[in-house]
Amino acid sequence: MSEPHRFAVRIYWEDTDAAGIVYYANYLRFLERGRSDLVRGAGIDQSALLDRDGIMFPVRRCEIDYLRPARLDDEIEVRTRIRKIGGASMDLDQDIHRGDDTLVRAKVRLACVGPDGGPKRMPGAVRAALANININSATLGSS
Repeated sequence: MSEPHRFAVRIYWEDTDAAGIVYYANYLRFLERGRSDLVRGAGIDQSALLDRDGIMFPVRRCEIDYLRPARLDDEIEVRTRIRKIGGASMDLDQDIHRGDDTLVRAKVRLACVGPDGGPKRMPGAVRAALANININSATLGSS
């Protein structure tokens, strides 16, 4: 299996509660940044895709397990793997680590939607670019 995409994040006061522990909803922001960086690294310009084709990739489903807290000044890393690329969706596994400790595990499904918010088939060039990121761990499907 290929290496996951890695995205580093430092924890600041704005990410935490009064005790200096990361507020649970902020992990969703960190996961989003990791996904956005993965897509950018594949050479996909999401702004151009939206402007030109009206295509967006909203989260359709997110299952998340909080295992350990991150704290103020921690350096954490979002690791993202594409599990499956379908015709109008993409499934990812995302973990957040602090060193060797796994803090969060998430399974995320992104939908490919058009301007009306309805499902739209993912363009072939986008599918190919995403599949090349970690071809050994992605499976191409038709959903």
